[in-house]
Amino acid sequence: MAHHITLLPGDGIGPEVVEATLLVLDATGVAFVWDRQEEVGQAAVEKYGEPLPGHILDSIRENKTALKGPITTPVGKGFRSVNVSLRQHLDLYANVRPCSNLPGIETPFPDVDLIIFRENTEGLYSGIENYDPRLEIADSIARITRKGSERIIRFCFEYARRQGRNMVTLAHKANILKQSSGMFLHEGQKIAEEFPDITFNDRIIDNMCMQLVMYPQRYDCIVTTNLFGDLLSDLAAGLVGGLGVVSGANIGDEYAVFEAVHGSAPDIAGQGKANPTALIRTAEMMLRHLGEMNAADAIRKALRDIYSEGQTLTADVGGQAHTMEFADALAKRVDTLVSA
Repeated sequence: MAHHITLLPGDGIGPEVVEATLLVLDATGVAFVWDRQEEVGQAAVEKYGEPLPGHILDSIRENKTALKGPITTPVGKGFRSVNVSLRQHLDLYANVRPCSNLPGIETPFPDVDLIIFRENTEGLYSGIENYDPRLEIADSIARITRKGSERIIRFCFEYARRQGRNMVTLAHKANILKQSSGMFLHEGQKIAEEFPDITFNDRIIDNMCMQLVMYPQRYDCIVTTNLFGDLLSDLAAGLVGGLGVVSGANIGDEYAVFEAVHGSAPDIAGQGKANPTALIRTAEMMLRHLGEMNAADAIRKALRDIYSEGQTLTADVGGQAHTMEFADALAKRVDTLVSA
């Protein structure tokens, strides 16, 4: 049976990395029906007057799953991030960011294999802001709820158990933010008692950052609030080669949006320079979410083999291949694996 998936190519290098990813997915033999939604972000503003039109949300609600390329967000002005809007409209409360080494990419730390679980709908990104023009004071409220805390922490523990992982670390600032971060930590301590098979510990967020750039191999699953998770997930990506080689997913109880976490890089759009690895690894996550484990395993192995050999890589990781040359080489390897 074919999987019906909403496809958001995005802008900038988005359409290129999406095309490359679809080529690799096609090689798995898994059947997909793609509902392509071309206008999103600035293109949707120009056509519909809003960056995230209702029909796109309707498509995701119908299909339950979406694959999304990068979408440009104006800095300091213009429309609100489409990513944030998707998370809040669809209640995609769990941002899942695996960060693991690929062979052939030189980094300061080998054998990194951790996952950041970021609460995705509240915290400082709730969008609760006020400005007093008389005093020229801007307030941003980081709203933390017990329900929001409980469900992301439980999601992390359940994910860890399913994946055979054995440790959860909760990152917080409860020494200073005693009510908000304090509640988050308290919820983590309570939930940990339900998972005696998983080691639980906690770290103050500034110490957590230091730990990750000194001993990242000591950590497994890290769960935290929205802003802290935003920072930690990019930091962790930097440990294994950067945003161009790590995957990402936004998951709720009903819907899931799988996305490349890097930017839209409009300066190299259309030049065949984009590295589609991040979205391809994201597609692997999506396949696992859909229960297509054999296809996901084939992509994982083929990608590691291609990187280990180092013959057909894009320029950002030391090669000379164009975007689709890399994707074609990977797709052929995937096809060989699934046909074996």
